[in-house]
Amino acid sequence: MDDGEGLVSCSPDMTVRAWDTLTGEQLSSLREHTAVVNCVAATPSGHALVASASDDGTVKLWDTRSRKASSTLAEPGNKFALCAVGIAENGEYVYAGGIDNAVKAWDLRKDNELCMRMAGHEDTITGLSVSPDGTHVLTNSMDMTMRSWDVRAFVEKEDKRCVRIFSGHQHGAEKNLLRCSWSADGKRVSGGSSDHMVHVWDVASGELEYSLPGHSGGVNEVSWSGAEGTVICSASSDRSLYLGELME
Repeated sequence: MDDGEGLVSCSPDMTVRAWDTLTGEQLSSLREHTAVVNCVAATPSGHALVASASDDGTVKLWDTRSRKASSTLAEPGNKFALCAVGIAENGEYVYAGGIDNAVKAWDLRKDNELCMRMAGHEDTITGLSVSPDGTHVLTNSMDMTMRSWDVRAFVEKEDKRCVRIFSGHQHGAEKNLLRCSWSADGKRVSGGSSDHMVHVWDVASGELEYSLPGHSGGVNEVSWSGAEGTVICSASSDRSLYLGELME
């Protein structure tokens, strides 16, 4: 969470847990999923709304003040595992993707209605991130592409929502759930890659700007800091974190 005082985690033990980062105390253990929980996302501050996605094919919404799920989101008739989840900063939309290769969106203002289903990826979606302004969703897939989707209401045709394809990174035989992320200013994106490199793309052009070496294992996730979108942290299977700054 952006205020730095709370943290949420997920686990193969089918739980979502909330923690106090100041004391290290576990605040709650949330146990309603029936299979491995693959990912979790939260609104930035306050009493956060938390979304978790699981191999049981559902997204569950949690209020961190409660030990029970406030809602369960699922695509009717679809029980494929969900590997990635994102939630809009204003808490109005939740997005998820998984082994059926499609991005789903639910409108929380309309009784959790499934309002979008965006197809295009040719393999499992392993990472998903909502843009800082809430207008686009970024996905990372085992088809070795990342895609940007325009999720604004005025885009009427679902096959027109994919507006950019980013390529150059890799997904390897280990099949890790490689994530993806936006810079704080929304001008750059990055994502996990099995080739041990940190790849950074320019959003406007789709061009690969950087391929940064250093890790000795696959890069699983990249996170950004700083309003200018230049500070970047990468987490790798080599059990290390690298923190650096991109030069303009």
